[in-house]
Amino acid sequence: MGSVKALGIGDVRVGKGFWGDRQRLVAESVLPYQWKALNDEIPGAEPSHAFENLRIVAGLSSGELYSFQFQNSEIGKWIEAASYSLAREPDPELEGRVDEAIELLGAAQESDGYIQSYYKATTPDKRWGDLEWGHELYSGGHLLEAAVAHYSSTGSRKLLDIMLRYVDCVDKAFGREDGKRRGYDGHPEIELALFRLYGVTGDEKHLKLAEYFVDERGQKPCYFDAERATNGAGKRERDFDLDYFQAQAPAREQRSAEGHAVRGVYLYSAMADYAAITGDARLREALSAIWESAAERRMYVTGAIGSQHRGERHTIDYDLPSDRAYAETCASIGLVFWAWRMLLLDPDSRYADVIERALYNGVLSGMSADGTRFFYVNPLAAIPAVARARFDQDATKTRRVQWFGCSCCPPNVARLVGSIGTYAYTYDSASVWVHNYISGEAVFPAEAGGMRVAVETEYPWEGRIALRIAAGGGRRALRLRIPSWSASFSAALNGRRIESPSVEKGYMVVDRAWEAGDELILDLDMTVHFLFARSEVAEAAGMAAAQRGPFVLCAEEADNGPELQGVEVYPSVPAKARRGLLACESGIEVESLRVEAAGRKALPTPPGAPLYGPSAPRYGEGPVVLIPYFQWANRAEGEMRVWLRCGM
Repeated sequence: MGSVKALGIGDVRVGKGFWGDRQRLVAESVLPYQWKALNDEIPGAEPSHAFENLRIVAGLSSGELYSFQFQNSEIGKWIEAASYSLAREPDPELEGRVDEAIELLGAAQESDGYIQSYYKATTPDKRWGDLEWGHELYSGGHLLEAAVAHYSSTGSRKLLDIMLRYVDCVDKAFGREDGKRRGYDGHPEIELALFRLYGVTGDEKHLKLAEYFVDERGQKPCYFDAERATNGAGKRERDFDLDYFQAQAPAREQRSAEGHAVRGVYLYSAMADYAAITGDARLREALSAIWESAAERRMYVTGAIGSQHRGERHTIDYDLPSDRAYAETCASIGLVFWAWRMLLLDPDSRYADVIERALYNGVLSGMSADGTRFFYVNPLAAIPAVARARFDQDATKTRRVQWFGCSCCPPNVARLVGSIGTYAYTYDSASVWVHNYISGEAVFPAEAGGMRVAVETEYPWEGRIALRIAAGGGRRALRLRIPSWSASFSAALNGRRIESPSVEKGYMVVDRAWEAGDELILDLDMTVHFLFARSEVAEAAGMAAAQRGPFVLCAEEADNGPELQGVEVYPSVPAKARRGLLACESGIEVESLRVEAAGRKALPTPPGAPLYGPSAPRYGEGPVVLIPYFQWANRAEGEMRVWLRCGM
């Protein structure tokens, strides 16, 4: 089966429910908060200086540049998230802020189209002089993605025209022609942004530039080696070798997920776009092998990737420590981007299952319930005192923070939540796929029969999904994903049970002539179940992780007391789950799950006992309370653990 197509931001309306609540949170709280953070208006938060840097280089403010060289990228992600929010619902105040940001970018742009506040102010004569670490094209890529999103969401060309001039500047600087640089950015991003731009403009120049950046990476002699010689850089360190930049081999020759996790998934996303447009079989072969490496051997049960802090990178297969997990929020977000593109290449539920695992666990854990605190690092086990004391956990926080100087993750979460509806459906001339279950309505183009589908569900809290055909699409197959965690399911069409439903590649298939008023009901099994890691995952040996629906669960000190390393669960005994409210430290209450699993806990060692002695631990029987992992650290600071010792 070949490539399928996705719906645009205006084709899906997210309704009330889990994702509708989060889109409203983004609109009402997250975007205003992040605007203030990017303008250094949050008392006590680490300063960003992102907008102030732009004002300085535009001549609208005085002072010195502050912070990282890639701060323009955070502005791009914020504009992208805001654009999706404006597509959902008009907001004059938000629209004014977006216009202000766009005007600043225009004022900071040089006459030839170049935009980069850091280098324009510090080393204007060194443009494109440090591609390995400079993030110039990375920052431009995020601004370009913002331009595409803003145009697609609002119809305005204000930012798009600015960024088209930027792309012309890049095109004049890079390529294989005489007088151009044979380079590429150390952090992939411009590639996938250019493919997105091509989807809007249809301009072959944009496609060829995107293809160049993918094709050139990893070629020998390596551009970064020549650049380092020119810049007088020292010897490479092991964790920052060429594989850190995914430059150890050309894209078509790579076979495993290596290096910096976020850089990797951005490159693989671009490779998948490339393959979808051109049908390149060698790219698809490489992507398939890299996927197996990432999803089957290097991914956490929470959908997180990148296990090591140093280099924010992959290490080796099955090295997935819990308390030292880096598991950057942006890496889970990038995994969603990549998995979605793999799904477009091949509508197989294994990709959608990973999207769901990452979304409901590794991504949402990066933001607090009220949208004003954030995690950069997402461990699977945490003891606050240990995290503060150990050098190899110095990036781990057990309370979400107000902001980061390197603030890539918070606006990344916002833009993904804002565009969540576009990750629910795909289609071709014969089929419509429903990959992720989101309340709302989707409108398909004439190619899919003009079908309009309305979805009512309390998913992910409950497993019942009702699809009603608001406008018939003629004869076609409606394909509904059966998540891998659902041990069983049932379905009914217009009130009649479907006996022995057909399932292909993880999707229940109902092929018929659809008419307005048809109703298809899917009921998924939401029983709590336990997961066990492969034997090679050393730190999960003898342990179990609980899951209900798409939610991976965790134990917190707030429910179970300290010393969670002494907790055992009994997977053979059915766990009890109920919906309720979680009272957060911020003063709000949010919908949650409370799961009680049978188990026991080691009692505290008596005072005066030796460090190592002959007495076996004593246990107290009682339920182990679990909540969704993404909601941990919303209450008083305390311990947390996903993998628990496995008892009877």
